[in-house]
Amino acid sequence: MRRISGLAAVCRAVEGVAAAPAAGNPVHQHHHRLFQAALFSTNSSTRSHWFSYDRIASDQSARAAAHAFAGTMLFSAAATTIVEEVHAKEPVKFRPNDVVLYQYEACPFCNKVKAFLDYYDIPYKVVEVNPISKKEIKWSDYKKVPILMVDGDQMVDSSDIIDKLSKRVHPDGLVDSIAEDSEEKKWRGWVDNHLVHILSPNIYRSTSEALESFDYITSHGNFSFTERIVAKYAGATAMYFVSKKLKKKYNITDERAALYEAAETWVDALKGRDFLGGVKPNLADLAVYGVLRPIRYLKSGRDMVEHTRIGDWYSRMENAVGLSSRIQA
Repeated sequence: MRRISGLAAVCRAVEGVAAAPAAGNPVHQHHHRLFQAALFSTNSSTRSHWFSYDRIASDQSARAAAHAFAGTMLFSAAATTIVEEVHAKEPVKFRPNDVVLYQYEACPFCNKVKAFLDYYDIPYKVVEVNPISKKEIKWSDYKKVPILMVDGDQMVDSSDIIDKLSKRVHPDGLVDSIAEDSEEKKWRGWVDNHLVHILSPNIYRSTSEALESFDYITSHGNFSFTERIVAKYAGATAMYFVSKKLKKKYNITDERAALYEAAETWVDALKGRDFLGGVKPNLADLAVYGVLRPIRYLKSGRDMVEHTRIGDWYSRMENAVGLSSRIQA
């Protein structure tokens, strides 16, 4: 019984995780990324949970697993990026003394926050939250991630966190134009309300891809030895079936086609610009990049780059975001 209840908790923690890039991938000789995968929890009351679905099996443990996966955690990636040439990061005067991110390594919304911090070169520490006990955030009334502490002030919900940080980075609130500001908001919403729903059916599309994903997240997340073993096999199996429910929920008939269409839609939105923000990334660029970063070197991400035009933009974003600003706690 303990293993079953443990699995349910792990499932709550590992909804929609992406796997690590294949060993020996030649791209990593130049773009080495420690794809950190673990878990995610939806972080907005207005944002629908990725995997909050009806029960997917008749027995109690399977139902627990399905709901556990529902709306809790997804993949992320975001630690160290090494590129041959790194563009100068965006200079800012905002320099808090202490920034701590409570996260699941594979959380896409945590990764959005990290992409922002990395781009603006704001040093931050990371506290990896155990998805079962959540003891690391017992002190907070907010029980999801990300939680960002900035000089003792608590910030929650990835979009709200980024909005608040952006105001501190740009205290004058200057934007190039009202039209551009509206464009940025539109595509940030598209990320949270459309793009994220396409990713999980892709990374759990087959049993092999599901196992690949869970192999990575259980190796890099904050799991005990027993939790790691149970989550890898039982979790991958459960999420394979959950992904089928996702397809129906979001009217996806072909996972890869939907992913390719989303990638092309984003490239079209650029209208020939290097970034949606023009010569520099804006918050929408960082949001798309943050969500896609965990899957870039997975099979789904490799397929996406091979079959769409998004690769050039993604490479520009890697260079623009540059090295991680993460520091050791």
